[in-house]
Amino acid sequence: MKSTPLKSKLHPRNRHNQGYDLAYLACQVAALKPYIVITPNGTESIDFSDEQAVKTLNQALLKAYYDVEFWELPAGYLCPPIPGRVDYIHYLADLLAADNNALIPTGKHVKVLDIGTGANLVYPLTGSHEYNWHFTGSDIDPVAVSIAKQVAQFNQRKITIKQQKNPQQIFKGVINSKDLFHLTLCNPPFHASAEEANKGSERKWKNLGKSPSKTLNFGGQHNELWCEGGEQQFIVNMIIESEQFAQQCLWFTSLVSKKDTLPALQAQLQKQPVAEVKVVEMAQGQKVSRFIAWSYFDQATREEICQQFTA
Repeated sequence: MKSTPLKSKLHPRNRHNQGYDLAYLACQVAALKPYIVITPNGTESIDFSDEQAVKTLNQALLKAYYDVEFWELPAGYLCPPIPGRVDYIHYLADLLAADNNALIPTGKHVKVLDIGTGANLVYPLTGSHEYNWHFTGSDIDPVAVSIAKQVAQFNQRKITIKQQKNPQQIFKGVINSKDLFHLTLCNPPFHASAEEANKGSERKWKNLGKSPSKTLNFGGQHNELWCEGGEQQFIVNMIIESEQFAQQCLWFTSLVSKKDTLPALQAQLQKQPVAEVKVVEMAQGQKVSRFIAWSYFDQATREEICQQFTA
C-alpha cells in the first residue's frame, strides 16, 4: 500500500520527507489502525478532522521515529503536526552550523530554550532525539507544565521545565543570571482575540470539508491560540525583552506565521542593537512558513562562542 504523501519540501534531514507509512506506524501503535482509511487515489490516510485520530497519529510518529514511548494530552490542548515542528528544529541546526564551520553542534552542552513549550513538549522531545541538545521548556499554564514534566520523566528525557509565572514576561523569570543558550525558539500565539481564533477554527473545518465544530482538530488552549495584539505584538515584545539577555543567547528565534508581520518585526529589530537578522523560509504542504532570528553577537564572536561550547 502506498504511503500518504505530504506534498511538501520538508528539510532534507526531516524523517517525514517520504510521507506517512501508516502500516508501519500502526505496527508501532496498534490503536492507530482503526483510524486508517483508503483515499480515492488508493493511498492510506486518516481523517484529520478527527481529534483522536490526529492524536493517535502523533503518538505513533513520536514512538516510531523519536523513541517517545508515552505521549498524552489533556482534552483541548494543542496537538501539533509533527513534520512541521521538526522542520523548525532542523533549520535551527543549520543556523548553528553556519557559525560552526558548517558542522551542526550536537550534545547536551548545546542549550535550547523553548518558549511556550505546551503540554505537548514536541520541540524538546524531537530536538533532543535528533541532536541530543539539552532543552529548557517554559509555559505560563501550570497544567501544561505539569503534563510536560510527566512526559519528560516517563520518557527519561532530561528536559528542564519551568513555569513562567508572569504572563506579561517572556524571558524574565525563565533565564537566570547564569544561563547561557545557543538558541531560543517559539511558536507564538497566532490570533489577536478569541473571536479571531474561532473564525480561524471555522476556516480549518471548512477546508477539511466538515461542518464547523466547537473545537479544532489540533486543539489549543486560549494562551496557545491567541494573545492581545496577536503574533506581531507577541514577537515585538519578545524582541524588546531579548535585549536584557543579549549576552546570554547566541540566537533568538520565533516562528512567524503571517508574512505581513515581518516588516514590523524588522523595523523593531532596527531599534535594537542587534548584529544580525535572518529570515529563514520553510515549506510544509502547500503552506510556506518562516522563522525570524536575531543575534546581538557578530559572526566572528558567534564562531568563537560555538568553538567554546563545542570544545
